[in-house]
Formats: sequence, structure tokens, C-alpha cells
Amino acid sequence: MENPLTPEVLADPVKLTRALVDIESVSLDEKHIADCVEEVLRGVPHLSTYRHGNTVMARTELGRAQRVVLAGHLDTVPINNNFPSELRGDLLYGCGTSDMKSGVALALNLAVTVADPRYDVTYFFYEAEEIEARYNGLTLVSQAYPQWLEADFAVLLEPTHGVVEAGCQGTMRVVVSTTGARAHSARSWRGSNAIHAAGEVLRRLEGYEARRVEIDGCAYREGLNAVKIGGGVAGNVIPDRCEIEVNYRFAPDRTPEQAQEHLREVFAGYEMRVTDSAPGAAPGLTAAPAQEFLAAVGAAPVGKLGWTDVARFAAMGIPALNFGPGDPNLAHHADEHVELDKIRAGDAILRRWLSGV
Repeated sequence: MENPLTPEVLADPVKLTRALVDIESVSLDEKHIADCVEEVLRGVPHLSTYRHGNTVMARTELGRAQRVVLAGHLDTVPINNNFPSELRGDLLYGCGTSDMKSGVALALNLAVTVADPRYDVTYFFYEAEEIEARYNGLTLVSQAYPQWLEADFAVLLEPTHGVVEAGCQGTMRVVVSTTGARAHSARSWRGSNAIHAAGEVLRRLEGYEARRVEIDGCAYREGLNAVKIGGGVAGNVIPDRCEIEVNYRFAPDRTPEQAQEHLREVFAGYEMRVTDSAPGAAPGLTAAPAQEFLAAVGAAPVGKLGWTDVARFAAMGIPALNFGPGDPNLAHHADEHVELDKIRAGDAILRRWLSGV
């Protein structure tokens, strides 16, 4: 199959965004897009290119004093009547336009066109970010070839609408359970209704006051919310168990262990089990490349309120931030789109940063 990433397309980040969007790459089906990206990068003389699964990495070897990473995931969520792409005026519509093929296009365009950056650069295009962590290409490479990711600083090209979003919040899911005793509903006083008992858990959530934390000038607002509830046996049985699934988004000044301890205090007296947890990441703005990146952007950073793979970089001791042209509020939507001006502006910022001009 002919590679749609032609020299003409590669030279223009807008055209490149559209070409990438028109390569279907739902999670676990990234082989074709990885093949196309790998073929392009292996043809660039100033890069050394490697592949692991459907993750492709290319790097300069110029002997610079510092190394930076530009990273983006190749996969998308399932298509929702938004494939292939469609250009409407100054907006490009299609699955992955915002999250995050416009960001991938910026990195791939720079990889091909910038031969003499002021840092050594690692360009990292990875698989399976949108699904379970065990498939995530960044995680798999960090386990198999950690040397590929060694760097002083990383930019994750997640959608931020052209704003620097520093660090990220941690996330934790727990299940809080209430118990009772079964009985026939005609003789309900002989039992104890676990669903009714869940009312106190819900009242604690309703009255919860979430922390607001400022770290390195970046504000993080926590959140604690019920996201699912289940219980019941049959239409004529008093239920003896009810489970409330709760999601906690916590500021990066808390470890997962501290977050769990806090939740045990909130839900004291109830059974609670943790079903999922991921640490946050501090803003990471003190590294010299980060300061130089902020200077190139020319605007103050804000805290990332969601969770992103910057936390995986932070776990490896690499400060990282989020920056990309897409609007995060459009990620995963059927009408997902990206503004062409945001792609061009992001390209100008990254070029200014890498060139030092």
C-alpha cells in the first residue's frame, strides 16, 4: 500500500495532520500508521530510528548537552461517523484531529525538517494510549528499552488548545460498599436495606469540599465524585449489598498512598477497596529546557486537571509538560476537530524553541 505521507505532505503540518487522520488507527490497530511513520523516519539521514511493536522512536545523535523528547500517541478512540477527515473552512474535522494527530503531525514534521536543533531530540510515536495501561507503548518501551526514553525534559503533544498545561493530577477509583440483610419486601422490617444505607455515603460525597492547590504557580482543583452505583437482588427482596464506585482526582502534591489514606478517612466506617490508581506529576518547570520552552510560548502555564502520560515520564525522573494544538474538550467527540491556525501556531512555537531563535 502506498504511503500517503509524501514529501509534499510532510513539509506542511496542516496537510500532514489531515493525512494522519485519514489513516485509521483505533487502539490495537496501529500497524499501518506505524509502518508509514517508520518508513518516513528511516529515510531521514539525521535520525536513528527504532521500533518496538507499533511504537516508533527516532533520535538525533548530535552530542548536545541536553536531550528532549517530543511524544505523541498514534491511536484513537473508535470511529464515530467521523472518518475520513473533512475540511470546513478553517476547521479540520475527523477522529483524532484534536486527540492527538495534530500534535503527532507537529512532531513528525519537525523530525523531518529540523536537522540541527539546539538539543538532541527524541521523537516518540507510541501505540495504545487510549486503552488499558498494559498495552501503552510508552510503558512497554520503558520496560523493554528504557534507554530510548532517557532525556532531560519531555513535551507530550496532548491537546491543550495551544496552552502549556503543566504536570497532571493523579487519579484513583474505589468501590465503597454498604451491607444489610436480605428479607422479603413484604416483611421488610425483618431485613436491613443496603441501598438505603448508601444514602450516608452519597451525603458525604455531596458535602465534600475539594481542595484547590497551587504548585509552582499552577492551580490544581481536586474532585471526588460517585460515577456508578449498583445493588439489588430481585424486585421482592430487600438488598443486602450496595456498591458505589467513586473517582478521585487528586493534586500532584499527594502520592497515591496519601490519596488512599484520605479516602479511607472520608469513608470511615465503610468497606472500601481500590480498583485503579495512577500517580500525578509535578509541574516540572524548573528544568532549563522547560524554561526555554515557556519563553518560546510567551504565556504562563496552567495546571493539567486531567491525567496524561506526563505522569509516566515523571515516574522515570523526566520532567514533562503537555502542549498541543487540539482542544481537549473536543477529544473523543463525534464532532472532534482542530483549528488550522492552532496547528500553525504550535509549529511556530516548537520551531522557535528547538532553534533557540
